[in-house]
Amino acid sequence: MVYLNKDILPIDEINGMWKGLSREERVYLRENTEYEEIKRGGIIYREGEVPTQMYCLISGKVKIFRDSVGGRSQLVRIIGPGECFAYRAYFAGENFMTSAAAVDNSEIYSVPLSVVSQILKSNNSLALSFIKVLSCDLGVMDIRVVSLSQKHVRGRLAETLVLLMDKYGTEADGKTLWGGMPREDLASFSNMTISNAIRTLSNFAAEGIIELDGRKIRVLDEERLRKISLLG
Repeated sequence: MVYLNKDILPIDEINGMWKGLSREERVYLRENTEYEEIKRGGIIYREGEVPTQMYCLISGKVKIFRDSVGGRSQLVRIIGPGECFAYRAYFAGENFMTSAAAVDNSEIYSVPLSVVSQILKSNNSLALSFIKVLSCDLGVMDIRVVSLSQKHVRGRLAETLVLLMDKYGTEADGKTLWGGMPREDLASFSNMTISNAIRTLSNFAAEGIIELDGRKIRVLDEERLRKISLLG
């Protein structure tokens, strides 16, 4: 394991899914965990590759995406600090069906999936934690598929902003969405063109629902934004 700054928590303390580990299992996990810094835009894994590592995001933001027809990528999910990712394909016996890249300068832990698998075989508590996380992710994806296929442009973009606010929180002012997502990613995550995303954001701003400052988005009327998200 790479020696870390004492200010960075070990992998088993970043995510609660590891809380059921025994002392020996914690030592085994930490000894096989490596630390890495990923620059903004850096690729963590690519679609089609064989999964060998599981990752846990320490800081920054990571996007999970798929390349589609015409060279445009489809944003599938955003990973925030503390979340573990890149293990579903391994347990499904598949190659990666998505790619992952750092949206911001990020810090990650990586641990061989063979190590994770070994611990799972002897730790029912950890196995149940993995099942719970995968089940929750599947439920969210089911809802997103319905929303993206049935809601209008305003509803889809409002839902994305609400999701980002609920999942990743806001900055110190309690209104500015955490980080600054590029308009291209906002559009992809909302299943719309970049021009439609920009136009809809401008409309929201003109209506006093949000305020735009470069890539930053400040939510001024959260109640109305949530209403638009629900009504579609």
